[in-house]
Amino acid sequence: MKYETIQEIKDFITERDWDQFHSPGNLAKSISIEAGELLECFQWSDTDYDLQHVKEELADVLVYCIDLANKLDLDMDEIIQEKMKKNKEKYPVDSSYGSSKKYTEYE
Repeated sequence: MKYETIQEIKDFITERDWDQFHSPGNLAKSISIEAGELLECFQWSDTDYDLQHVKEELADVLVYCIDLANKLDLDMDEIIQEKMKKNKEKYPVDSSYGSSKKYTEYE
């Protein structure tokens, strides 16, 4: 993520004095709400959707995720890398390749 993009989100919130409303819990709720709106784009079809609407809803989810990471003083690259390391351990290529099974279902 570009520094300028992260700063633009911070500035947008600061300029409107909205940080007072952005508790971690409120931000987590907002992520869930916006994710629901994103899912709604695909409610009746996985192929017939409005790409512009999908982009806008996805951007809303990402903005709230970035704001939550900032609020908790988390390094986004670091937490993603930590999670990817865990995912690679849980889903080794030889067991998970081409499979949608959860790691607990591996033999």
